[in-house]
Amino acid sequence: MARASHVCGSGLWCPPPPPGPLPTFLRRRPWARYGWAVTRHRAFALELASVSLISAGLGTLACQDAADVGAETALSHAEPAEGSPSAAPEDGSARAEQKRAPLPPLVDLYGKSPPHDEAAAEPGPRIYSRAMRTWIHEKPSKESKRIGYLRAGASSLTSAEPHGHDGCRAGWYPVSPEGFICAGRRATLDEDDSIVRATIAHPPNFSRKLPYIYGTVRRRGPIYARLPSRDELVGAESDVEERMPKWLDAGGEIGASYAQHVWLGGHPAPDPRAAWESQTSDPVPWFLRDGGIVPNIRGKKRDKGVLTLGRMGRRVGHSFLHTFLHDGRRYGLTTDLRLFPTDRLRPIQGSSYHGFNIPEQIDFPFAIIRHPKARFWVYQKSKNKLIDAGAAEYRSAVKLTGKQKFFRKRLHFETVDGKYVSDRHASRLDPVKRMPAWGKQGEKWIDINLTKQTMLLLDGTRPVYATLISSGEAGLEDPAHTTATKRGIFRVHTKHVTATMSSDEVGEAFELRDVPYVQYFDGDGFAIHGAYWHDRFGTPKSHGCINLAPEDARRIFHFTEPQVPRGWHGALLPLKGTVVFIHP
Repeated sequence: MARASHVCGSGLWCPPPPPGPLPTFLRRRPWARYGWAVTRHRAFALELASVSLISAGLGTLACQDAADVGAETALSHAEPAEGSPSAAPEDGSARAEQKRAPLPPLVDLYGKSPPHDEAAAEPGPRIYSRAMRTWIHEKPSKESKRIGYLRAGASSLTSAEPHGHDGCRAGWYPVSPEGFICAGRRATLDEDDSIVRATIAHPPNFSRKLPYIYGTVRRRGPIYARLPSRDELVGAESDVEERMPKWLDAGGEIGASYAQHVWLGGHPAPDPRAAWESQTSDPVPWFLRDGGIVPNIRGKKRDKGVLTLGRMGRRVGHSFLHTFLHDGRRYGLTTDLRLFPTDRLRPIQGSSYHGFNIPEQIDFPFAIIRHPKARFWVYQKSKNKLIDAGAAEYRSAVKLTGKQKFFRKRLHFETVDGKYVSDRHASRLDPVKRMPAWGKQGEKWIDINLTKQTMLLLDGTRPVYATLISSGEAGLEDPAHTTATKRGIFRVHTKHVTATMSSDEVGEAFELRDVPYVQYFDGDGFAIHGAYWHDRFGTPKSHGCINLAPEDARRIFHFTEPQVPRGWHGALLPLKGTVVFIHP
């Protein structure tokens, strides 16, 4: 298969063509079955004009942020481009001119997260986010570049007085480790603000594989603004008295016995039947006491005392800050402060898979078993045939000798214990044969092989981690018109701890709230991110993005540059992020 010149130019090493026929998933397939749609809010179009990273392609088939959360679209299509620094007031300009200093990662490649006491914050005035996105500007000026953002509940030590008022009536306040926030609708100095109080105790949790609690809608129902009384519950959900016993009795993933620990962040959960029958209640959040309603983080108009905020969408994935029992039923509070009865959701555990540290866990040459039915084989020379030697553990790493042979026109790799495994079921990884300039210069970089469905992380010339991915379903087709992954050399330019994505497929429509650990590397919306909704890593599955198992996404997000400072929810750094090399 011919290779695009931009992939292998500039003297960069190109891997040899895969021996034998291409894997089935990379052969030509009709792409018209797949579609990609991104909804855009008209109001947000005005915000795009002020973003220093301009959208480069809203109609591509790459995976992209959904615009339902307002400003998220700007970062999904961020074009890595240079721009001259905007003018800023003299007050605070010295701070703004400081170069971004390297930050230690919050999670290492072994998955370890150093303990951090959020309560032990430095004394002094603080500025708090009270919106899903509170932009951080490089300088105290509306016209300066956006370099990141905070999410509701996050805060930073700041100054007692603002550093100017250019485009911001309430003034610009410095944040750690750099940048300025405009106080006003999206940020406040008041720690008693209702949105701040509702969210401050539930930041993203970096000590577990998913930063929030997740569930997908299984049975549609109302979204609540406040906790319903018993009579209101029956009025809003006329089938509740009949449906709850059925849910309690059901088995498998649709019943009350399935993964209820998820709703408590992995801790044991009370028996749902006992809780329902005894009408058990936990202490409820302060804002829901005495008929109170959830704070209005979206700023949309609401009727006084409103009970519901619409209905759940089918097959939508939601993220939750925490959950609690009320009158025997468990409710979850979403990151945008809405109440969902969790019995209408399927709790999401996320794949348990993660990759391998090099050389501590495995060293070259080795293979990762990517097929659940992979087998080992022993070659019987006297009869010139392969004899079944048992199952190969799915997604295990197997040490190889480096030798390989064709049996029945299919390439097989030899393991150190004299067995063979087919390249249809395993991906072989070897040292980089020709090191690119950025590696020789000591930069971190990522090597992604679409044929093998593997990702290799390197710290300069030193390989440190390897894992399986899921790339675009259309294999090696044209990414401009299909769901194939874009190939080339890129740099990570925008990172989100979580971001919302939307997709439309023929026969299926779903929206994914707070997709974890998103790293955009291209102006057309292509990204590396965690996938909590499937467990088929090692097989193309996405709409063009690079899908990772949640634990891999957590580790790799914190390995790459730009680092997202503690307390921030996203960061932008065009042209200077980690190199991403994607090739066949």
